[in-house]
Amino acid sequence: MTMQIGFVLFPNLTQLDFTGPLQVLHRMPDSKVHILAKTKDPVPSDCGLGLVPTGTFAEAPQLDLICIPGGFGVAGAMADDETVAFVKRQAEGARWVTSVCTGAFLLGKAGLLQGKKATTHWAYVDILDICGAEPTRGRIVRDGKLITAGGVTSGIDFGLSVLAEVAGAEVAQAVQLGIEYDPAPPFDAGHPSRAPKAIVEKSEARYATARQGYRDAMAA
Repeated sequence: MTMQIGFVLFPNLTQLDFTGPLQVLHRMPDSKVHILAKTKDPVPSDCGLGLVPTGTFAEAPQLDLICIPGGFGVAGAMADDETVAFVKRQAEGARWVTSVCTGAFLLGKAGLLQGKKATTHWAYVDILDICGAEPTRGRIVRDGKLITAGGVTSGIDFGLSVLAEVAGAEVAQAVQLGIEYDPAPPFDAGHPSRAPKAIVEKSEARYATARQGYRDAMAA
């Protein structure tokens, strides 16, 4: 049977949280990808790139895999009853319930992280307990059918791991080769455990307001 894969869009999401795993998972054999939002109007991302849904929440079939990207728009999505209800409804019948980066908080708002190990972007992982989750640091964290990925680029790793599980390691490796996913960054500063202390401190200050925003959205 065709595997139904769905990504949930909302305003001000981080486009790479979505397009990273999309680029991997759309190559899944015998699958169909659905890019879903409340309407079919273009959805603005946090970098100004407009993203065009292929369908609406109302039109969506039951998904086998639902993926929630992150971004500074997550707090707004958490406050949207229609979006939260769609995520909760789809998660009940999905084989995999997944998120990238701060998309985990939308899963939490839908009540899907209660008592589960979960991760998110390094700047927010320690506050996942507001969702009833067990905060767990890691690039990819799995607890049953729940799979959460860390910040932004970890969505590619997540996509490859799911692809390997469903279609086999050879297929996943062929896709990795096809997209030339062979990271060789100019700096070893992609995680606070390795980045210069001054850079980490400046970055933490930047995320302070957003951290409070997630607390407020969960409490609302």
